[in-house]
Amino acid sequence: MENWSLVSLCVLLGLTARWAVSLNSYSGAGKPPMFGDYEAQRHWQEVTYNLPVHEWYFNTTDNNLNYWGLDYPPLTAYHSLLCAHVAKLINPDWVELHASRGYESYGHKLFMRATVLVADLLIYIPAVVLYSFYLSEGSNKKKVCTVLCILLYPGLILIDYGHFQYNSISLGLALWGVVGLGLGWDVLGSLVFVLSLNYKQMELYHSLPFFCYLLGKCFKQGLAGRGLFLLVKIAVTVLVTFALCWLPFLSNPGQVLQVVHRLFPVGRGLFEDKVANTWCSLNVLIKIKTILSTDTQLYLSLTTTLLAILPSSIKLLMKPTLWQFKLALVNSSLAFFLFSFQVHEKSILLPALPVCLLLNDLPLPAIWFLQASTFSMLPLFLKDGLLVPYVVTSLAFLFFSVYLLSALEHCSEDKLRLGPYRRLLICMPRMDLGSVTKWKFYFSITAMAGLSFMSVALAPPAQLPDLFPLLVSVFSYHHFLGLLLYFNIIQIAEPPQSVRKNQKKSN
Repeated sequence: MENWSLVSLCVLLGLTARWAVSLNSYSGAGKPPMFGDYEAQRHWQEVTYNLPVHEWYFNTTDNNLNYWGLDYPPLTAYHSLLCAHVAKLINPDWVELHASRGYESYGHKLFMRATVLVADLLIYIPAVVLYSFYLSEGSNKKKVCTVLCILLYPGLILIDYGHFQYNSISLGLALWGVVGLGLGWDVLGSLVFVLSLNYKQMELYHSLPFFCYLLGKCFKQGLAGRGLFLLVKIAVTVLVTFALCWLPFLSNPGQVLQVVHRLFPVGRGLFEDKVANTWCSLNVLIKIKTILSTDTQLYLSLTTTLLAILPSSIKLLMKPTLWQFKLALVNSSLAFFLFSFQVHEKSILLPALPVCLLLNDLPLPAIWFLQASTFSMLPLFLKDGLLVPYVVTSLAFLFFSVYLLSALEHCSEDKLRLGPYRRLLICMPRMDLGSVTKWKFYFSITAMAGLSFMSVALAPPAQLPDLFPLLVSVFSYHHFLGLLLYFNIIQIAEPPQSVRKNQKKSN
């Protein structure tokens, strides 16, 4: 009973942080003609409520796709329709076709914020609690601390409640998928992950680990017996779930092709804003977008992404354990973020979710990554007027996670799983890699604070107007690249005996 009281307190603190951020202005407030992502979500409610399904993804006189046209899978559209029905009951002006564009009022802002909060309460937060208590190791006190730290992750709070998104739905469904697979409910886990993929197509970042884990498990059970039966059950579940999600569009192949075209806008190029991935960082030295055609950029990003995720996927296929699955989720999603085509800075939330699942196992690297991921979106937060929420939530997360998870006390080479690095550095002078990692963490946090201050307080040179956003993205990129190497080495190398025992218990 005491543990659940503490969990309730953690959830209350997480909700308080979310609602406090939501009291700020939102993305694009008072800025015509597009009004930002808040207006995009409201406009989708307007479109789905007033237009027939076959017009949702098509450019018509009533649906101008250049004005926040739907570009997410059907489940997002159905969610918008559900919210629109509630909005219509409260105030029909909120979803009136054409006339509601750019609608801004205190009541509507309260309604929209409430829809995000309800999604968190129903989907994301229960998944966090279940994962922390049933699939993580340690005492109940440590599990409660893990719940609080995950719920205080500032990146998700600032994007969903400040910039205004519903990432908690797709990420929450993906986490339910992890919980399902971790508890042995493979069919249920597969179903929920398909729902996540049909809510936001970026969940493709997580899809290969789900596929390799389940296929590896079927191989392990034997494809001539139980494994084959499990494979058939999962395949049928996936196909039926996809069919039900896309049912209104399946009567016309042109409808399906148009939806797919909207989901993958390859014509937008390799990257747009200053995102902390390989192509944006490399473009500082080599103007890739200028010297390479769009098709060449597409093939280059596809090839490098596949090469980056291949080692992790093969290892998971050969050894489908929960520990390998969590690491593969990190490595796959981070590889997608660093190397794939048309990545938005908000996509760093996709690797951040599985990193949250490692807070109990690798507290310092996980905290380091999560803080860097929040910092990488600083230019977006400044554009949305979220400086104060960014500073407060970042400091709160850093303090509570480091203190509650004793992150700085678990910095030995054994705790950080740096044994493979020791073998790689056999020709180098012997040094305490744990202490080196700790001091690099201190330097990194100090540098993030310094760059954050300079981005706000200093004016960039006239000839370099994007200097600070570029510095933020390149600095963050080097963190992500280094941590991708770190997590890959940990996954591919054999884990310590204690971890293998914990894997057997979990499986």
